[in-house]
Amino acid sequence: MSSIVPLFVGLALVAGGLAWLAIWSPRAPAVKLAAVLLATLLLPLAYAALADLPGRPKPVRDEWLRANAEEALVLAFDLEEGRAIHLWLRLPGVGEPRAYRLPWSRPLAQQLQEAGRAAERAGTAVAMRRPFEPSLDDREPRVYPLPHPAGPPKEVPGEALLLPPGAARGG
Repeated sequence: MSSIVPLFVGLALVAGGLAWLAIWSPRAPAVKLAAVLLATLLLPLAYAALADLPGRPKPVRDEWLRANAEEALVLAFDLEEGRAIHLWLRLPGVGEPRAYRLPWSRPLAQQLQEAGRAAERAGTAVAMRRPFEPSLDDREPRVYPLPHPAGPPKEVPGEALLLPPGAARGG
């Protein structure tokens, strides 16, 4: 289920509650009718706004639920020099990737480009440390290529594992 559905249901309940309060308040009928009409108009406008949100990158300052994420996999990035950095991130514990927008930063843009080139040469992916933390610490790069995964263990012939008699006792 999309996260938009519970948001819209909550919004509809709030709008309905406000309309109910307006109907039963001691006001003139014209004021009551205007309040009900405004609450009714709120629903399609809110649905249109909520339906448009998933296609837009979310500003990182608005990420509250996963603000403490230690690392994210960078699936793609787009640099708008002087304006913004757009990232498509896969966060741990989240099923689908998410789009984010960061403010422009030349050092971060350079890190993304260098890590992307290094990852492409190595055949790995790019990761980002603390993607939602506004950090002024530039001692270590926030973006880096992931190392190669460890290969399968090498098989050693069975007899090479046998110790000579007495070697296990140290004598």
